[in-house]
Amino acid sequence: MSKLTLADLKKIRDEKNKEMTRRDADKEIQVVVGMGTCGIASGAKETFSAFIDELDKSHVNDVVVKQTGCMGFCSVEPTVRVIAPEMPDTIYNKVSAEVARRIVKEHIIGRKLVDDHVFDHPSRDILTQ
Repeated sequence: MSKLTLADLKKIRDEKNKEMTRRDADKEIQVVVGMGTCGIASGAKETFSAFIDELDKSHVNDVVVKQTGCMGFCSVEPTVRVIAPEMPDTIYNKVSAEVARRIVKEHIIGRKLVDDHVFDHPSRDILTQ
């Protein structure tokens, strides 16, 4: 096993600090990824990582990406809730890494819903109150 140098440790620290600023709650837009057992089994970890990666690539800094437990929609996981000013509070279903990247480009940057993944469920009103 190779030893870590001081430069290696600083690089790791900088990467982790950058990652943690994505979870800072003082942001205008929120992306909440359902990370219950059903979500994780459906690929929510990859979805979460794709959001962070695409936001970084797009140089979008006013978005907090965080996780929550099960949202109760196990059959359509991974589920993601996006809360943005002047946009409807939206829950997306079956959000793969590819769909997460679309949500960043179309919803967060372009201010347009990704219609083919909007989750429309009768109990959805409970979540927006």
